[in-house]
Amino acid sequence: MRRPGLFFLAFLLFGPAAWCASPYPPARADDVVDVFHGVRVPDPYRWLENQDSPETRAWIEAERRYTEEFLARVPGRDALKDKIASALRIDTIGRPLERRGRYFFTRRRAGEDRASICMRAGYTGPDLVLVEPASVAPDPASAPVLLDASKDGSLLVYGIRRGGEDETDIRILDVATRKLLPDGLPRGRYFSFDLQPDNRGYYYSRFRDGVGSRVYYHAMGGQASAERELFGEGYGPTQLIESQLSDDGRYLAVAVAFGVPPRKVDVYVQDLAAGGSFRPIVQGIDAEFRPFLRGRRLLLWTNWKAPNWRVLAVDLQHPEPARWKEIIPEGPQVIGGLSLAGGRIFAGYIENVHSRIRQFDLAGKDLGDLALPALGQASEPEALWDSRELFYTFTSFTTPGTVYRYNVATGRQDVWFRPRMPIKTDDLEAKQVWYESKDHTRVPMFVVHRRGLPLDGRRPTLLYGYGGFAVSLLPAFRPLVAVWTEMGGVYAVPNLRGGGEFGESWHRAGMFEKKQNVFDDFLAAAEWLVHNGYTNPARLAIQGASNGGLLVGAALTQRPELFKAVICGAPVLDMLRFDKMKVGAWWAAEYGSASDPKQFEYLYRYSPYQRVRKGVAYPAVLFVTGDSDTRVDPAHARKMAALLQASSSSPNPILLRYDVSGGHSGQGSVDKVIDEGADELAFLAAELLNQ
Repeated sequence: MRRPGLFFLAFLLFGPAAWCASPYPPARADDVVDVFHGVRVPDPYRWLENQDSPETRAWIEAERRYTEEFLARVPGRDALKDKIASALRIDTIGRPLERRGRYFFTRRRAGEDRASICMRAGYTGPDLVLVEPASVAPDPASAPVLLDASKDGSLLVYGIRRGGEDETDIRILDVATRKLLPDGLPRGRYFSFDLQPDNRGYYYSRFRDGVGSRVYYHAMGGQASAERELFGEGYGPTQLIESQLSDDGRYLAVAVAFGVPPRKVDVYVQDLAAGGSFRPIVQGIDAEFRPFLRGRRLLLWTNWKAPNWRVLAVDLQHPEPARWKEIIPEGPQVIGGLSLAGGRIFAGYIENVHSRIRQFDLAGKDLGDLALPALGQASEPEALWDSRELFYTFTSFTTPGTVYRYNVATGRQDVWFRPRMPIKTDDLEAKQVWYESKDHTRVPMFVVHRRGLPLDGRRPTLLYGYGGFAVSLLPAFRPLVAVWTEMGGVYAVPNLRGGGEFGESWHRAGMFEKKQNVFDDFLAAAEWLVHNGYTNPARLAIQGASNGGLLVGAALTQRPELFKAVICGAPVLDMLRFDKMKVGAWWAAEYGSASDPKQFEYLYRYSPYQRVRKGVAYPAVLFVTGDSDTRVDPAHARKMAALLQASSSSPNPILLRYDVSGGHSGQGSVDKVIDEGADELAFLAAELLNQ
């Protein structure tokens, strides 16, 4: 007899959740009205944009207590937390940086809360802890981040990231003495960092509020005040600038991206040996160009006249566009990533939403595929150009992230690290299906569940989506999803338009005035799951974060009857003001801006915050955000939570899980990850099991 799912057992043991709904924390509604191109638009909770006002802080604290008390009453929450903890409290080791026989990597033991930065002197040598998190970042929400190591392995570069915010401070450690050099950088938003091969200095790019991005040079031993600004004068806050130093230290390339994702990228190169000025290589072309330096050759990975991307080669002695040479042509599959390592070009293709890694020499000669363990997602191998040891990671819905070592001389591969999971991943089944969206576009979707799970139309189902910024959602293992499926749940991931799975044309079909296509794709995925016997609206939940938070915000306001529960993380929800909040102006290249009359029309039509209507029965919603989100302003979630609490006519709870030390992503503490995961699964259990 088949064992019952944990969801069913929990339901028998605890019964349906019965809540005594207490009033939400009071939030005043003001008569604030904006006028956009003659249209009056109310914004009753504008005051919640002021994160530091006493009134906002008091409201946040009241919401935190309300949500904590609600979730603490969910039957079985402690058991869920223990299950998640067993999946996350395992040994983990990251992909290493190999530098002349030294291997630098992050490591977290099963009993540790945060990762350390370690080194092995030799492939089989013992792990030496170089940076212990408690000693450099006492706050448990902060953690060290491995950034780089010098070519000779004598210097380690790492950052301290606090609460998941995008900013870091940068530190440089002398590996031999274990002492910090006086050449670090203060807290800031850094886009690139490159040590010179002789360790005499480094180049970096930094974004400054109100100024924009600039490229600097820092001489070792020099004071920060004496640093030289090399590039960026004249560019503003919406042009993001990265620099890249060639392996031999002779050339410095600079890429200027106009918006996120960029409408175009200009590329400049400076010959540092000759001491000349920056020379424009790409300028004024409406396409993306991503530079890679090798010797006196510049490679450009680009979607110029190639929606699926291609690779061009530029001789830096003769960089005129007429002399550019195509070495890897556009093909039927998207080139989703590129790396130069081990004397080869590695192109990461997306083939039917799975990874394929092809190898080329600098002339574009095909050197064959890198054999991957299975169908899934693989990173492009990383190493120095003259290294023979390369490392890449591989994962799938049923395979936890595993790090492989690849020898380019012999073709041999072996495992650097494979995690030991307490969950039987062999018991999971993942398949790809295709469905039609509203306009009959065919969209693929992955569906994951326990093998042999009966599809009776009553399976608790979690539909996850993103759909934007050319981000591709390839198969990847998530411990929380493994717990969810072990509990008897179904997990589904559609590859919506707006993503990059099928090239720039797929991306452009879901941006600007075509953003509604993304929402239609997502809604069609939900309907497919219902019509094909997986679930029903009373047992269907949706989840998304960041741009995915916009996705689920639009879904819950457009089709509230289709879902029972929504997890909306770090969301963008007020589409008429997003470009005035934090770094939102960067994203006008994806969404548009309400300052433009034509763009206002479609933004206003779907903006979730403006689409909430009084008296509508909305599904249960859990907003997840925190003070340290320096990318997406947490005011989006604050305003939307207050508005939905005041508007919904249903008994479904509207909750705000607010972490006063949490950020957009990448929390250093595994305890915080466990707590958040337990709250999310408890919320889903409360809403999907009592039907």
